[in-house]
Amino acid sequence: MEALLINGGKRLEGEVRISGAKNAALPILAATLLADEPVRLRNIPHLNDVTTTIELLGRLGVSVTIDEKMSVEVDSTTITQFEAPYDLVKTMRASILVLGPLLARHGRADVSLPGGCAIGSRPVNLHVEGLRAMGAEVEIDNGYIRARSEQLKGARLVLETVTVTGTENLVMAATLAEGQTVIENAAREPEVVDLIDCLNQMGARIAGAGTDTLVIEGVERLHGTDYRVLPDRIEAGTYLVAGAITGGIVRVKDVRPEHLESILAKLREAGATVNIGDDWVEVDMRDRALKAVGLRTAPYPAFPTDMQAQFSALNAVAEGTGTITETIFENRFMHVLEMQRMGADFQLEVHTAISQGVKKLTGAPVMATDLRASASLVLAGLVAEGETRVQRIYHIDRGYERIEEKLRLIGADIRRINDSQ
Repeated sequence: MEALLINGGKRLEGEVRISGAKNAALPILAATLLADEPVRLRNIPHLNDVTTTIELLGRLGVSVTIDEKMSVEVDSTTITQFEAPYDLVKTMRASILVLGPLLARHGRADVSLPGGCAIGSRPVNLHVEGLRAMGAEVEIDNGYIRARSEQLKGARLVLETVTVTGTENLVMAATLAEGQTVIENAAREPEVVDLIDCLNQMGARIAGAGTDTLVIEGVERLHGTDYRVLPDRIEAGTYLVAGAITGGIVRVKDVRPEHLESILAKLREAGATVNIGDDWVEVDMRDRALKAVGLRTAPYPAFPTDMQAQFSALNAVAEGTGTITETIFENRFMHVLEMQRMGADFQLEVHTAISQGVKKLTGAPVMATDLRASASLVLAGLVAEGETRVQRIYHIDRGYERIEEKLRLIGADIRRINDSQ
């Protein structure tokens, strides 16, 4: 098993090119199942979750070709199977995104109940209830969601809570449904908008992207297209925090600054100077005191749950008291326990982490428990005194493309090792 070995205390300075967004690439890959022609996708990040999704498509009989630039062409006309098996789905919750497309296009889908990060419950009931409202027969049997429908029908769906994957699954199912589907309390995340933009480019008729009400007019078919996935706002935010926490100056390029507004507001609150261009953002923390921030996670456009752990690392070494409240997932502070081993001063109260900033963290062996927790431990290691070994980095490889290479380019002392070293 591999680990990341970090010698902290280096100020980070330089530029980082941001990869395509994992959380947009995965649903868009699933959406290719709806097309009756090949779909070409660009700016797909080279990540374990993407590899798992491509393997899943291959298991279904779909033809997938990848060129040297990581452009992916998917031809779903060769599909022969309609089951997403447990051995793949258990590693990645996003596998459930094939449910809506398989059912809409082929009338059947058997999808194992999902696994993925250990950050709490992500119930699939909203997916199931929505598909049933559209006329599907859905049952949960021996750990599988088994769905059947000769023809989905448009319906009015009011989602009980805001759900990103639920919104995405139901939007994809509705594209080929008969009549009009209205989804209320829909997720507004940029990755949802990116999926909708791709679907519309494939011939879907979806209005309201970026709002909480989506109107989908069903069409008879979706065709092929050539689509470029948007940049990863969470990867961008992580490198900006790396610049701030080390007292450096870091510019992320190939980004959409408008998707980072809630993150940039908190970096300014932490004392950083933020400069913005058309497709880049720069954080300058040189000769400035890092200040603890208070934040509360909530669905977009509020502060993203996927940046909570990174700001926990920032608060650990910032001046003053910081309060972070997590409202999306109930088990997402496991990284705090690992940071305490490095000398961080945190108090956990149910869904809130209260920090008293310390002057220094000390390097230690720490263990990643989920994707974003692993990123936060890398950040803590960058600023810690001495050597930090981050174990179980298969989590980080699910969502960050070549993180150690990108950090080295801006001055970090970090390398990937065999964990037995």
